[in-house]
Amino acid sequence: MTAIPSFTGDANPYGGGDPYADYRTADFPFTQYTDLADRRLGAGVIAANDEFFAQRENLLVPGPAEFDPEHFGHKGKIMDGWETRRRRGASAGHPWPTEEDHDWALVRLGAPGVIRGIVVDTAHFRGNYPQAVSVEGTRVIGSPSPEELLGDDVKWTTLVPRTPVGGHAANGFAVDVEQCFTHLRVNQHPDGGIARLRVHGEVVPDPAWLEALGTFDVVALENGGRAEDASNRFYSPASNTIQPGRSLKMDDGWETRRRRDQGHDWIRYRLAAQAQIRALEIDTAYLKGNSAGWASVSVRDGEDGDWQEILPRTRLQPDTNHRFVLPAPAVGTHARVDIFPDGGISRLRLFGSLTQEGTSRLVARHQELGG
Repeated sequence: MTAIPSFTGDANPYGGGDPYADYRTADFPFTQYTDLADRRLGAGVIAANDEFFAQRENLLVPGPAEFDPEHFGHKGKIMDGWETRRRRGASAGHPWPTEEDHDWALVRLGAPGVIRGIVVDTAHFRGNYPQAVSVEGTRVIGSPSPEELLGDDVKWTTLVPRTPVGGHAANGFAVDVEQCFTHLRVNQHPDGGIARLRVHGEVVPDPAWLEALGTFDVVALENGGRAEDASNRFYSPASNTIQPGRSLKMDDGWETRRRRDQGHDWIRYRLAAQAQIRALEIDTAYLKGNSAGWASVSVRDGEDGDWQEILPRTRLQPDTNHRFVLPAPAVGTHARVDIFPDGGISRLRLFGSLTQEGTSRLVARHQELGG
């Protein structure tokens, strides 16, 4: 198990220039997994006990936090994150907050899932970050209100125990709880600011929902698909290709560096479960001078199965959604898109339905994880 780097203590006051020059971060092993708190999946910060200086919604904003040293408002310095007021004690004789005092925010995950790691990012909070953080998770079906989530009948499981964190740093925590969660409670002790929250894990779809849909996108993130590996991620991550909706701009897809050899680039996916694929889409939206020239798609059944081409190498047009109906259904658990020679695609959609074996395995896993 790779040790997770930890950071504590204040960062230096901002001294001008690049505010990220002294930012403390590391390569966390769990960031290969989907961000279950991605707004594109439907995640949201649904409540917080205090957001005096900066709004709770900033926690899930895509991309790194920004810093403007001259940006002040009528409440003080405006920060790109969630920041609460300073806590005080009960009296002049006890002016300090108690050991139990803390602020909290409730986060609805974009998709239920098993959490593998959490990043609590305190970027630009140099002397106003929390002394420690803790994170709890719960699974509540439906669309509960904040009041319902805070009720006495809701059981919360500790994912990150109360742990000291550092200012202006990416504080990463590996999580080893094999359960499915729908909501988090993020606590900062006793107060302060957090810039961003990232919750990396594996989507666990509801088999009953997928059965009701019948035909659906069997590689989509929200349905339990996953981008396992890719030949190149120079400009953008491969997982963008299975995000919900159409790409909204060029970096919302997958783009590789320019090749200067005779090779090609590829992405390998794991499907929601064993599925029968009947149609597919390859979208190159917003990729105009840099879209892939050609693409092919293959599937395999099982980890050791042979790859079977279901779409031969086909010419792609820039900024275009390409649709293909397969001459015969293809059964598989994994898929691969190959692009030639390089460039990018914005989305891949594989439409089909689960096989009986795929449904059985998905139901068993869902029950095992508390579904």
